[in-house]
Amino acid sequence: MTSSTPPPPQALPRGVMFNAYPDSIGETLSDQVALLQRPEFKDAFSLLYLLPTFFNSDLDRGFSVIDYDINRVLVQPEDIEALKALNIEFKFDLVLNHLSVNSPQFQDMLARGDASEYREFFVDWNQFWEDHGQMGPDGYMIPDDWCLQKLFMRKPGLPILMVRFPDGSLRPYWNTFYQKILYRELELADLESIPGLDADARQQVLTMINHAIRAESHIDHINFGAFGDYRQQIIDLVESKREYLGQMDLNARSEKVWDFYAETFAKLKAYGARIIRLDAFAYLHKAPGEANFFNTPGTWDYLERLKHLALDYGLIVFPEIHTEYGRGLHADVAGKGFPIYDFFFPGLVIDALDRGDNRALINWIKEANSKGFQTINMLGCHDGIPMLDLRGVEVDGGLRPGLLDDAHIEAAMERLIERGGRVKNLYGADGKKIAYYQLNATFFSALGEDERKLRLARAIQMFIPGIPQVWYLDLFAGRNNYAAADQGGPAGHKEINRTNLTTADIEEGLNQPVVLDQLDLIRMRNCAPAFRGQLSIEKTEANQLSLHWQKDEFTADLEANLSDLTFHVRYTDADGREESKSYL
Repeated sequence: MTSSTPPPPQALPRGVMFNAYPDSIGETLSDQVALLQRPEFKDAFSLLYLLPTFFNSDLDRGFSVIDYDINRVLVQPEDIEALKALNIEFKFDLVLNHLSVNSPQFQDMLARGDASEYREFFVDWNQFWEDHGQMGPDGYMIPDDWCLQKLFMRKPGLPILMVRFPDGSLRPYWNTFYQKILYRELELADLESIPGLDADARQQVLTMINHAIRAESHIDHINFGAFGDYRQQIIDLVESKREYLGQMDLNARSEKVWDFYAETFAKLKAYGARIIRLDAFAYLHKAPGEANFFNTPGTWDYLERLKHLALDYGLIVFPEIHTEYGRGLHADVAGKGFPIYDFFFPGLVIDALDRGDNRALINWIKEANSKGFQTINMLGCHDGIPMLDLRGVEVDGGLRPGLLDDAHIEAAMERLIERGGRVKNLYGADGKKIAYYQLNATFFSALGEDERKLRLARAIQMFIPGIPQVWYLDLFAGRNNYAAADQGGPAGHKEINRTNLTTADIEEGLNQPVVLDQLDLIRMRNCAPAFRGQLSIEKTEANQLSLHWQKDEFTADLEANLSDLTFHVRYTDADGREESKSYL
């Protein structure tokens, strides 16, 4: 149980954060260590956010976690020690809402069924809706319409996976994100268990069934012809070889889930974690008749419990939340003492640089600064560029405005799509699209592959409040990888911005002025004492930007022209020397 007294807010550490997968640079984390040890990177980064292929995982580039042990294919303990020797602290993900179907817990349930100690570890859909729906013809509950309309969908259709138990029964389990059912092909020996099939018949059935499996045809749709009398036995045999891919929602009503969270915090702390990003936390609390995304007060109760739990291990947790600015959830989360992701800055800085207009961007910087939000900000990241987040919403018949109006957001979306971006959408309970979610592109390509825009965007990021997080591909001015996105199929849109860089790519990049200029700006932010002080935002014309930091006698200034993309940086270093540079 949680204490009645909430813990005080925790201050984020200072410095700039590098962000990558363990294998984003070269082939393994050791190659990334070598990069950060190079003289060009000296004093540039104090923090490293390693995405969850650091752990054992199987889908969604790490966000389908099997367990939180180190993935020894990509990571070795000596890599972690080498990074600690660089005085780098770590940020990791805890994917709160779900685990892989290949997790030990789910596999135990598949093997032992009702006898499994993890029977209640995942969300049994039919039990959940027992008093708030009707049983449908396919063996799963259809929630009452008033409940169904409140569900927030990440994909078309109900969020369920039909799971085969050892007794042969199929039971629906809550599955918000990805799922796929696979069948292993049969062997002749498998069919020997069916009496009455001679050798020739077994060969014919084998050919028929394996052809259907390779074609991904539904087993119930096969015409068994002369083997119709054996239909059910054959189907049972095929079903016994059923396998799954996917991410299964955890049942946070179970204390076993909370024991699992505590064990995971302990592991992450042992790896050297300082910050834990709570991924997909807003889907965790579920209650019939309430939205399955950030319903209250249940979500707040869970977050408070997680904060207390993390404090036991000296960890800072922060929730990752994507939703419209007009809902005010970012302010609500910050008001509870949590750091937040600044998902507004990427779209706002693109808008400011494209239109040469600072007003929307300045309004957000002023709000974050005056309200003291603890933020982690970014240009690009492993996901897309959030656009939904900039919108306003209607509440009680009135409009709570966004940071940009819909016309400007739509215009920005059109520009980014023209520049090659791919769009991710959200769906209603009826499977119809209700909104765009984010746009997938490298930040450099989203800026029209204009090096001056990228350089100025990075400079502005270094001068706004919060921890600047730097996606590795942005640093090296990476372009959209359309081939990777296309090869990834319907779910491959994110791969447009996840290209691994080879040693040759790194060597070439470190000879490019746009890369070296970014490193200079990053090093300034990481080391200059002024950024431990206060930010003031000077009044300028709409096409200008003037940001000033000061702590004691130390200062740092950015003067930028959003129309011609020129800017000037001036700061005093830790020894009191003044440094300045103009970027034309």
